[in-house]
Amino acid sequence: MATEKDVVIRFDHVTKQYKLYKNDKARFRGLFFKNIPYKVNKASNDLCFTIRKGDAVSFIGRNGAGKSTILKMITGVTYPTSGTVEVNGKISALLELSAGFDSNFTGRENIHLKCELMGFTKEEIEQMEPGIIEFADIGDYIDQPLRSYSSGMKARLGFAICVSVKPDILIIDEALSVGDRRFRKKCTQRVREIMASEDVTLLFVTHSLDAAMDFCKRGIVLEKGTILFDGDIDEAIAFYDARN
Repeated sequence: MATEKDVVIRFDHVTKQYKLYKNDKARFRGLFFKNIPYKVNKASNDLCFTIRKGDAVSFIGRNGAGKSTILKMITGVTYPTSGTVEVNGKISALLELSAGFDSNFTGRENIHLKCELMGFTKEEIEQMEPGIIEFADIGDYIDQPLRSYSSGMKARLGFAICVSVKPDILIIDEALSVGDRRFRKKCTQRVREIMASEDVTLLFVTHSLDAAMDFCKRGIVLEKGTILFDGDIDEAIAFYDARN
């Protein structure tokens, strides 16, 4: 039976709003003057939901529905305007895969840089490094400056780093679409291996409803920052399809 100890994420009446100014000049002036006109956009509107250890949840909705805003609040990239966000556990987020990289560092040096930013010790990084390099499969480029990489190679390296940690919460935002078909298949298989542990919680955002059904048992349908449906993944997709 699930208990409060099983709760890894809780949103309690969470609202996130942004000020939309006419242009960059108005936005800059708005930092200093309160009378600059702007519109308010509620990217998240009074969200309430709980996610427990081992849940596999897909956030479903059109572009602008508020899916990425939720993930950003969970990962601490941004904070709610009102309400509270509770997160318990180590997060591995497949969002901006090349975030945290330095273009002047080699791939190998960036492995150490990004892992240090994720809180790993030097000894832990050295243990993970061979597996990360093998998974990324970018050959001799691993010792070349990142500025010489294609966008696909950067994504492969970023994905390899993120799936080499052992997270409590795994967040995937369209990241399974990186690379060629062979690499995507390898990525999908690695995610399945991670999810084989009942202790890992999955948060999944994708425009592929088939992928959502494949990985998740629960679906949360969003529209304009508001939750319209929260329940079984098959029912969630049927609900979404009926509205679109």
